[in-house]
Amino acid sequence: MPRTQPDPQPAPIPAPYWLYLLECEGGVYYAGIALDVEQRFFQHVFGLGAKFTRARPPLRVLAARVYPDKGAALRAELKVKALPRIRKLAFFEADT
Repeated sequence: MPRTQPDPQPAPIPAPYWLYLLECEGGVYYAGIALDVEQRFFQHVFGLGAKFTRARPPLRVLAARVYPDKGAALRAELKVKALPRIRKLAFFEADT
């Protein structure tokens, strides 16, 4: 009798990641990625986020865009961080 192979388990679907842009004290911008933008914002507010936002607390979330996985969000974050300030917000308004 031939051996049967167990059904392979489907690969887990990666959770979507968000790229977000914060306005911080002094009018400076901060870009980052997170699974949950609201939770991450409050981590920054309470000093549990990046060193940058501990020195310049965030005031509000300016924009956010969802990506299918962490890698795509990280690549987009690098693009945003390379842009001049005047073009960062426009990045979120443009089509992908």
